[in-house]
Amino acid sequence: MGPAVTLVEDSLPTARKTRPAASATRGRRPGRRRENLAGYLFMSPWIAGFLLLTAGPMVASLYFAFTDYNLFNTPKWVGFDNFTQMFDDPRWQRSVEVTAKYVVIGTPLKLLLALGVAMLLAQSRRGQAFYRAAFYAPSLIGASVSVGFVWRSLFSDGAIVDRSQSFFGWHVGGWVGNADWVLYCLVALTVWQFGAPMVIFLAGLKQVPRELYEAAEMDGAGPLRRFWNITLPMISPVLFFNVLLETIHSFQIFGSAYVVSNSTCGPADATLVYTCYLYQQGFQNARMGFAAAMAWMLLLAVALVTAVLFWSQKKWVHYEEDAR
Repeated sequence: MGPAVTLVEDSLPTARKTRPAASATRGRRPGRRRENLAGYLFMSPWIAGFLLLTAGPMVASLYFAFTDYNLFNTPKWVGFDNFTQMFDDPRWQRSVEVTAKYVVIGTPLKLLLALGVAMLLAQSRRGQAFYRAAFYAPSLIGASVSVGFVWRSLFSDGAIVDRSQSFFGWHVGGWVGNADWVLYCLVALTVWQFGAPMVIFLAGLKQVPRELYEAAEMDGAGPLRRFWNITLPMISPVLFFNVLLETIHSFQIFGSAYVVSNSTCGPADATLVYTCYLYQQGFQNARMGFAAAMAWMLLLAVALVTAVLFWSQKKWVHYEEDAR
């Protein structure tokens, strides 16, 4: 009896101590609920915008992709007819070809120019801030419609580009009216807007330790070897980010192609990029169901390219934690 009573008495203070703790925990729960409610209230505009402007239209477009819908009549379910017609459409195939050519040519040239200018600006020189702002400015205004009109006038027949190349004996005429050269006019426009990736490259170059270059110089490494063995591996995460971002952006080209071609996507479908043909089908031909199917095919293509890039990064992108 004695030891048992002692054990019970010793356990009583512990039980008394746990009761206030439990009550305190219950007292904090309403406070947490109020904090969570306040957080959801502050997030409600974003949640409403996401549901109404992003998630809702995406679900609706997925439904329209399997219907015959012209914006005026009730959608009629047709199953996979839009996709089968798409693959058999020669102009759709042409739009895929033009877009792929634009992405393959324009994206590497833009990134190469951005990296080259970033390496020049990474060196300390007078007026560096001015040059950075001047090179970045085209990225801010390049997507505007006014720049598209200016670009079309520069590359038209008898314009400054035509006169300049004729002065050097290169008689091609205006690029805008030439089906063989008009796409390169769009490539030149996107390469001119290299400011955004340049700034990202510049930030990455600033993070490369100078000690690595000094050690390489002491070992007799030249500029090309230092660039290949030090600069590229050290900025490979930044390079991967720019490649991914600019590739996705190139697939979405529309405004410049539409304006430079004077809303015809020509001549001879030379500037018929994917989004331009999507616009023609959806709003000019009132085939919104077909356009929705095209939009989802574009989403799948971009997702596939993104997945391939993420898979390939394991072989050429080097992170600091991997070195550890």
